[in-house]
Amino acid sequence: MMGVGHRLRDDQQRLPVWLKSSVSPEGHFKQVEKRLRDNHLHSVCQSARCPNRNECWSLGTATFLILGNLCTRTCRFCSVPKGQPSGLDRNEPERVAAAVAALRLSHVVVTSVTRDDLQDGGAAIFADTIRAIRRTNPGCRVEVLIPDLGGSEGSLKIVNEANPDILGHNLETVPSFYPAVRPQAVYKRSLQLLERGKQSGMITKSGLMVGLGERRDELSSVMRDLRSVGCDIVTIGQYLRPGRGYFPVKKYYHPDEFAVLRQEAFSLGFRSVVTGPLVRSSYRAGQYNINNMTGSNHV
Repeated sequence: MMGVGHRLRDDQQRLPVWLKSSVSPEGHFKQVEKRLRDNHLHSVCQSARCPNRNECWSLGTATFLILGNLCTRTCRFCSVPKGQPSGLDRNEPERVAAAVAALRLSHVVVTSVTRDDLQDGGAAIFADTIRAIRRTNPGCRVEVLIPDLGGSEGSLKIVNEANPDILGHNLETVPSFYPAVRPQAVYKRSLQLLERGKQSGMITKSGLMVGLGERRDELSSVMRDLRSVGCDIVTIGQYLRPGRGYFPVKKYYHPDEFAVLRQEAFSLGFRSVVTGPLVRSSYRAGQYNINNMTGSNHV
């Protein structure tokens, strides 16, 4: 039934039943955790407190967080530590590649903190990481989820020339919430990045959070904007407040509402759509059929 999402007061954080995950850390969970620790690597699964960490790690998959673990931006939805990074680890790409090989991954997602302190926004390290993975893991598909790189066309070109299989950049929320939720980001700049990626021949992907107080028509408008720049893949999931001091949850969307969003996204022409209460940008990323993305294999 539609319209049954829970609307909340700012201080109310009780989770509905459909947001309670019962997956336990089994399978390859310990192995992934050990490889990250042994290679002195970060995972966004840990840093952003992803609710699917147990599920994904138990399946032997992980999203690597490069360029350190300190973000130069102060987004109010994200629990990744914020601050002023020091230096750049040029050996990080090789360590990521070694971990991918040890875990025998067939699809790897590489993302990063935002590094506004770097002239290229970290583009060179992204490119080096893609190439290192390809050298040591032939056949492994590489997906990147990049920051906006300060809007630099040259920096984006550096990433694109390394030829990732999927180029991702998240819009995160509707434009009216950018000042409060993503104060250093620019909606049109992010759309332009996705457009340039598509123009260079990339398969492009973006992600949205819901539940911050956005209107339904605003969500539809953002999906149309994404399609207008040729975005191929979209993920839509429930925003969960990481803790006090972060932007409050205004509404918990019901699974039926996510199903309607999914149908709308497909009707707009997205080649693959993943929606659901616990969906995050990299959720089930390895299941994409990038040669024939029809959506039949996705939730």
